[in-house]
Amino acid sequence: MILYVILGLVAVLAIFFIAVYNGLVKAKIRVDEAWSDITVQLKRRIDLIPNLVETVKGYAKHEKGTFEEVTKARAAMANASGVQETAEADNMLSGALKSLFAVAEAYPELKANENFKELQAELVDTEDKIQAARRFYNAAVREFNTKLQVFPTVIFAGMLGFKSREFFELDEAEQAVAEKPVDVKF
Repeated sequence: MILYVILGLVAVLAIFFIAVYNGLVKAKIRVDEAWSDITVQLKRRIDLIPNLVETVKGYAKHEKGTFEEVTKARAAMANASGVQETAEADNMLSGALKSLFAVAEAYPELKANENFKELQAELVDTEDKIQAARRFYNAAVREFNTKLQVFPTVIFAGMLGFKSREFFELDEAEQAVAEKPVDVKF
């Protein structure tokens, strides 16, 4: 009789341990999936930028500094790895794109160009998708990190090698830059 009680207790503990482990794995996979969504949208934006720059170049040949800034920011984004580095590169690219669109505002014939309008609309759509992907990623990270810190998973998470993930966010200096209006001088 005692043997059955012990076997039952071991079975319950094994099922509990398996459930905790599977919950952590599912949350980790959700975070990985969310990060993948962000990288897909960032890649889409990186691919759109050369076409946009070339379209604007045709109208604003003397804006070389702006084009170089956009190209540099695009390269930084393409080479970024990890959450923090990607967030920094994303902020740099967003600022450069603001400058590019500010230049475009000075050229009414460019704003009327169908190719430019189409590229701008695609970029706006991509930016919206990036924002949604960031929110999804941060929600998945919040869920995963919470699982790592609540009882009873906190007991097993460290033993099983699960580590908390970083949120996709801007630091205070980057937020100030992102919120600052772009200066355009001719």
